[in-house]
Amino acid sequence: MAVRQPDTISRERASELVRAWAGGRPGPLGSVLGRQTAVDQVGVELRVESLKRRSIKKASKLWALDLAIRMMDLTTLEGRDTPGKIRALCAKAVHPQPGDPSIPSVAAVCLYPSLIPEAKDALRGTSVKVASVATGFPSGQTFRDIKVAEVKAAVGAGADEVDMVIDRGAFLSGDYATVFDEIVEIKDACGDAHLKVILETGELGTFDHVRRASILAMAAGADFIKTSTGKIQPAATLPVTLVMLEAIRDFDKATGRSVGMKPAGGIRTAKEAVQYLVVLYETLGPRWMTPDRFRFGASTLLNDVLMQVEKERTGRYQDPDHFTID
Repeated sequence: MAVRQPDTISRERASELVRAWAGGRPGPLGSVLGRQTAVDQVGVELRVESLKRRSIKKASKLWALDLAIRMMDLTTLEGRDTPGKIRALCAKAVHPQPGDPSIPSVAAVCLYPSLIPEAKDALRGTSVKVASVATGFPSGQTFRDIKVAEVKAAVGAGADEVDMVIDRGAFLSGDYATVFDEIVEIKDACGDAHLKVILETGELGTFDHVRRASILAMAAGADFIKTSTGKIQPAATLPVTLVMLEAIRDFDKATGRSVGMKPAGGIRTAKEAVQYLVVLYETLGPRWMTPDRFRFGASTLLNDVLMQVEKERTGRYQDPDHFTID
């Protein structure tokens, strides 16, 4: 017998979004998700290859590189993370290139929940937010009450944003209701903190699954949808990102709710970052060209972007040793 979930504001909003996505027609979650059209894999890959060939002028490139920095979630998610490493990461997040005030701060740092207090202290008085992974990251294979408790503890410690992982086992088994209910419950536990929902697209297998998981997460209340944990390969790719951006576009059109996007894992060069921004602009337009609606999950990308900024300004590359280590 199915257990009726208690009514909460998050659950009421999620129910409204499901009805809006279904065109106002009531129905079970599975049938709503089942009405989606198949993703044209060939079309997606051709579209990406076309957009990757776009060239942009120097002034536009400098603007794009500046925006890429402002969109970064500077990340460390290692078992050997220490308070000292977190403070160094936060210092780099605030001043990516010491001595050059024209370089903006990044959007956020992303780390494990036990290190939130260290980051909050280091970032006091700055614009940089603290994002914490949670819900049994990276596998998500733990009890739901533990996931909810971890999220509440992270928010209580000061997390501005929570990056959760979906239950891929339930999703791939076709148990969409379990995935949906868990996201709704986590959203409720977040309170005022923003919720990013990690799909772990490298485990989902097909573009159809990626689109279905994207719609499910957005209907359940995600503020952002995110490609990957960065712990498995493939992580973020341009074709997967395009599929998710198109799902965001369609969801926004159907429901009026604008959801953000975060590709994470494997984005290492300025050239790749600019390509992602081109795909973003051509799919969702200027409203999404802001850190409030697009982020890069990155641990090594920042230094390459800084090197490219220097090259565009001076005509020559700086030695990598001239930049602080991420």
